[in-house]
Amino acid sequence: MRSAPLLTARLFTRMPEDLHHRGPPSDWARMTRPGQAIHSFLEGAFFDGDGALWLCDVAYGRIFRIGPGGGWTLGQQYAGEPHSMRFAPDGRPVIADYRRGLITLGPDGPVPLAATAGDGPFLGLSDMTYGPDGTLWFTDSGRSSLSDPVGRVYARSADGTLRQVLGGIAYPNGIAVSPDGRFVYVAATRSNAVLRFAAALPASDAPMLGTFLHLSGGLGPDGLATNALGWLAVAQAQAGRAYVVDALGDPVAEVRLPSGLWTTSVAFDPTAPKRLYVVDAEFGAVFVADL
Repeated sequence: MRSAPLLTARLFTRMPEDLHHRGPPSDWARMTRPGQAIHSFLEGAFFDGDGALWLCDVAYGRIFRIGPGGGWTLGQQYAGEPHSMRFAPDGRPVIADYRRGLITLGPDGPVPLAATAGDGPFLGLSDMTYGPDGTLWFTDSGRSSLSDPVGRVYARSADGTLRQVLGGIAYPNGIAVSPDGRFVYVAATRSNAVLRFAAALPASDAPMLGTFLHLSGGLGPDGLATNALGWLAVAQAQAGRAYVVDALGDPVAEVRLPSGLWTTSVAFDPTAPKRLYVVDAEFGAVFVADL
């Protein structure tokens, strides 16, 4: 494989101090970062139709909107652990919440869309995305790993039908659909790999699954994103970088952050598909690079 150009991202925006959580740590913070004082843990970057960037704060149940100029506003806050959010085709916010399952937010708080997997509770949802046909794809990672590879991938059709697509994955995490809607990519964090399968599912069996990318270093791939060119961006957790490859898997760029190792999420600018935004949860910052 040929080497990719090495780029250093520049700071786009950092969470203002007045939005830092200053109270006691949440259950999530105590479980995943024992003894550490963390003011946020940002995940799930995506752009809306108005050019605003949205982020989820897993640790403290917050959802932020970042305007094109880099200004932050608190969009929602509730008792939960949001890992990812998208706006449904009907405009509703839909959230993959580790603790609550698949939810939307109503005037009185969270409203469940799918709280169980049919045969029992979800393990703990991680990420989500919509395909061009309105199918909602989401990952259910829980605490799965190579020693307990029980993670799952689900599809929820436009009519609300829920189907388990895959099982037996070591921490399925980020998920993205190719721009033509043909393929679904899944970050298998604890296998340090990105998997791929056809979005056109067989009637009842699991789809044929393959490894699209083998990675190394850090914890493994976290968030994924695709652009109109068919490129795939991969946030490599605990490595302070993101990888970008084309539709064939050939390297386009390696984007490194000037600070912060916990790269959790990536998003392409929909109006400039060669511009990539990379989220660092260690310092609560968003970086940008032109590829």
